Amino acid sequence: MRETHSWFGLLTLCATASIATAIGLAVVLSGAVAAFAGADASDVAAPVSANGAPSAAAQIETPQQGRAFSGVITDDRCGARHQPASGQNSSECARMCVRNGSKYLLVDGGKSYQLDGNADDLGRLAGERANIVGTLNGNTIRVSSITSGP
Repeated sequence: MRETHSWFGLLTLCATASIATAIGLAVVLSGAVAAFAGADASDVAAPVSANGAPSAAAQIETPQQGRAFSGVITDDRCGARHQPASGQNSSECARMCVRNGSKYLLVDGGKSYQLDGNADDLGRLAGERANIVGTLNGNTIRVSSITSGP
């Protein structure tokens, strides 16, 4: 005697197979995305030897050491647009804002970086285009050298 299966059993079998396939694809694709995303060098902790000193691998120069940046030096209060009603040019405004507690900022198009170090040189070139060499940590550049830009 031959048994007949109901349409509900067939529907359950198809739904189970579809769900299992969807979960399998989700796992494979999320693993692929994680593998191709990679990690930024600043997000990875430097290797340390057993005595606490940086290991030889940590002393290898990374692309962020001595990196060159270019842009206009300003302050984090006014940014790229200083108030014309203040009666000051952009250099004077940036220096005044820094004296009042703001930090120097490098603005290049839509990007901006807080600047740390060489305050005298930053003040001298405030409001002007400059070329900066430094180490990027997050959104802050630790300035090692600064020159007037083109």
